[in-house]
Amino acid sequence: MAELELTGRPIAITGASSGIGAATAIACARAGMPVALGARRADKLEHVASIIRASGGKAVTIPCDVACESDCFTFVDRAAAELGPLHAVLANAGYGVEAAALDMTDAEWESMLRTNFWGTLWTIRAAAAHMRRKPADTAPPRGHILACSSCLSKIGAPYHAAYSASKACQDHLARALRHELAPEHIHVSSIHPIGTSTEFFDQLERNSPRSLGLSSANSSLQPPDRVARAILDCLRKPRGEVWTSTPTRLGLALGTAFPSLADWGVARYIKTHIKPNLKSGSHNRAP
Repeated sequence: MAELELTGRPIAITGASSGIGAATAIACARAGMPVALGARRADKLEHVASIIRASGGKAVTIPCDVACESDCFTFVDRAAAELGPLHAVLANAGYGVEAAALDMTDAEWESMLRTNFWGTLWTIRAAAAHMRRKPADTAPPRGHILACSSCLSKIGAPYHAAYSASKACQDHLARALRHELAPEHIHVSSIHPIGTSTEFFDQLERNSPRSLGLSSANSSLQPPDRVARAILDCLRKPRGEVWTSTPTRLGLALGTAFPSLADWGVARYIKTHIKPNLKSGSHNRAP
């Protein structure tokens, strides 16, 4: 399949105020794509937009909270109205918490799933509706939907159960839609980065009841530009899953085939990374 020319093809990106979302927006704009930037922090969005405009790209900012269904639809509608028919959407907004699964309240579980999964579903639903309005004889592809999942979508990570579950939901949604929308010439891809050097981990520390050291001790973080380049490659030449670490992908595939091996690896990681004062005793939430 020949690479797709992206110039003039609009993309809408949630969680675009920083990290992977911002890096992808800048990369897409450099490739000639008009970009709609969505996130809660309007000032951060304007900063990203100014970088794009300074390089001659086109960007519009649309403050939104993906935990609100109407915001997701408004974001997509405004993006299409200001930039023209959307070629692509990247559902990227999300956050994490480091806490024992049973210590998290129902409200905390619901909040994470609402942002990470429901926000993705609502954004995709709105985007697909726009893509389906394109004439049936539109040269394929009629659109490209991307969901930023995680390598943790393939394994239940201790003290990250809610996050892992939300990312698995995104992964399964993308896989199902990949087949359901293929007859309509709409591509669907899931993105599976490993730990990335962004605000994500700073926010995770602030959102967590206490730091267990599992995330802050991560020394193998990738730069967000690495993920952005992989996403841009996928937009040019669509594929179902996008990974930014082949060893991680193969390791998780092996762990899926041999669950006991995965359990051994996870147990070893916990033993060597969790803070010494939390290796034993209760992991109940701090008051």
